[in-house]
Parts: sequence; C-alpha cells; structure tokens
Amino acid sequence: MLLALDISTSCTGYCIFDNQNLIKIGYINLVKKKDFYSKVSEIKSFFNDIAKEYNIDNIAVEENLQAFRPGLSSAKTLMTLAQFNGVVRWVAYETLGHKPESINVNTARKSVGLKINKKDKSKTTKEKVLEWVMKQEVDLNFPTKVLKSGRNKGQVRVCNESFDMADAYVIGKAYFNM
Repeated sequence: MLLALDISTSCTGYCIFDNQNLIKIGYINLVKKKDFYSKVSEIKSFFNDIAKEYNIDNIAVEENLQAFRPGLSSAKTLMTLAQFNGVVRWVAYETLGHKPESINVNTARKSVGLKINKKDKSKTTKEKVLEWVMKQEVDLNFPTKVLKSGRNKGQVRVCNESFDMADAYVIGKAYFNM
C-alpha cells in the first residue's frame, strides 16, 4: 500500500492507495497547533494510527518548493516548509519503516496527464487540480463549507483542505506512473 502526502505546516493532505485504487483520502489540520513540535507530534500520531490500520510499504511525498515565486513565498516561509517537510519525512520513515520518495509536482501532473493551461485565468491552479481529481474519482466527496457572510453568503464552497487532498492524490497516482 502507498501513502501519498502533500506536506504543509497548516494542513497535510494524504491518500492511501492499494495498488492504484484509492482506499482513503483525507487531511490533517494543523492550524490550531501553535508550534513546530506540536505539529510534528500530530503528524506522528497520525502515522501511528495509519501503521495500525494499513500495511504501508511505500511513501510518496510532494517535493519541497525549490525557488521563490514573486508574491508567494518568502525565504522564511520556504525554510520553515523545508524543515517541516524534512522532519515529517523522517517521522514517516521512523514510524512506517519506509523511505519517502520525493516527486516534483510538475512531473507528477505531467505523468498523470494533468495539463494546466496557464493562460486560462478563470480558475486557480489548485482549483484546476481539484477539478481534475473530481473527474478521476467521481464518487469522492470533498469537505465543503457554507459561506456565512459577504456577497456570496449562503453559497457552498469546497474547503481549502480539499486542495491538499487533491495534491496528495496526484502525487500518489504519479508514483504508480513513474
């Protein structure tokens, strides 16, 4: 079985695959964990639970961001994410007994046939990825919320965690294609 991860300090998306079949998809919400160590402890607890329920024999992880992108990530953010990513990988190895394999997000998308049209500005890349995953797994229900204020009050939207779950799905599917 494969555990695929999209690691972040606020929310880590995960998928478990048996061969190429999706068995479980979800996320670990880390927003309320205020420091690095409590976030890592939460992830470790999750890995311990997974180890009891599933026989994980492979781990695939979305590769760290490698470069700055104007307006998105500061040096401090990139360093924090890289540190967290490294520690989570180590905890996964220590807990599940397998070395995580890093997969570049662009390589992953290409290997599964997911083409992102950069000229189409109607949706974000994350929205396009989620839409693609929803077409692959039509019975999946991603978490939603009802907007409580503003001009879109009452509308139902997918929660941000859905994007991390979708990214983990792409990493998992790419693992099998590579």
